[in-house]
Formats: sequence, C-alpha cells, structure tokens
Amino acid sequence: MSSRLNSKRQRTDMPKLDRRNFQRVKINVLGRYMLEDQKEYPCHIRDMSPGNLGLSGPASGAIGETVVIYVDHVGRLEGPTIRIFDGGFAVSVNAPQSKREKLSNQLTWLANRHELNLPEDRRHSREAPDTPYSSIIMQDGTEIQAKIIDMSLSGAAFTMSRPLRLGTSVMVGKIRARVVRVFEEGIAVEFAKVQANSDS
Repeated sequence: MSSRLNSKRQRTDMPKLDRRNFQRVKINVLGRYMLEDQKEYPCHIRDMSPGNLGLSGPASGAIGETVVIYVDHVGRLEGPTIRIFDGGFAVSVNAPQSKREKLSNQLTWLANRHELNLPEDRRHSREAPDTPYSSIIMQDGTEIQAKIIDMSLSGAAFTMSRPLRLGTSVMVGKIRARVVRVFEEGIAVEFAKVQANSDS
C-alpha cells in the first residue's frame, strides 16, 4: 500500500502548475464524496476554484485516484486526488470550459452568500443558469444588462455595472422583483411570486 502511495505521490509535481492557473476562494459548503472502492463519506469543502478544490473528510484515496464529489449548491464533480493533507485532500476537477464557466458563477455566489444573507437561501436551492445573462427593466422602461450569478425559484443575484437602491422594484425578464441586497459588484432580488419549478 505504501509503495502504491509513494509511486502515485510523485504525480503531484505535474498538477501543481495547473492548480496555480485558478484562484481558489474560501467557501463553507457541505457535500459527499465517493472513492474508487465505492465507499461514500460526508465532507466539508474548504476552498474551491473552477479547476480544483480542497475538502475535509474522514478518508482519502491515493494520489491520482479518481474521486466523485457531490457539492451542495454546485452538483456532481469528479477528478483525481492531487494532494493529501492532514484531515483532507485536494482534487483537480475534470470539466470542459463551459462547465468551468458555470462553476465560476457558482463560486461567485458561494463566496458572497454570507454577505448577501438572502432570506430565500434556505427555502430554495440556488443554481447558476446555463444562460447567464438577463435584462433588468426599471419602472421607467430602462433596460440594464446584467450577468446572473445564480437563481432560485424565489430570487436571483446579479453582477451589473449600474448600482440600484435597496427596495427598488424591477422586472427580471417578465418577473416582478424587488432589490433586497446590494453588494460591491451587483444586487440580489426577491421575486414577487415564487416561480413554478419548470423550464418554461
């Protein structure tokens, strides 16, 4: 077992360069992971980037072993173990560019959710949409282009260049909403009505 670990541990020198291409952000998210022996464990995601993540968990596989991870608010990820540390390990995320872009949006939300402290966070799960752009329409008809950080059945968070006041009534597409949080790079809104759980 130790010879297997030592031989695979040497592979860590290659992924280290790749890890530095992504800036990890500190997050506090729970999840579960499964090793190659099919055993499943709970975990705590400590930090994450679109290309890799670090987690705390009760067991770790060998360097190079593929791990499947289900991260709350993010979904299923997988990739090889690239580093083992006391109480956890780091994984390089295998994902196409489109998935990495979506992960970037999700991480923006996760990094800011404590600051936003939206009331609907615990009522409806939030996801970064596949099409991340939308028009926010002011009461005077002015349209502002915004990038969606993430959206749930009851609200959404956006990055946008024009700041809006807390309490401002807007339309997000055809949905009436109200600005409930303002942060450095954008806003969060609460929809006037909880939306139906459908693709329409």
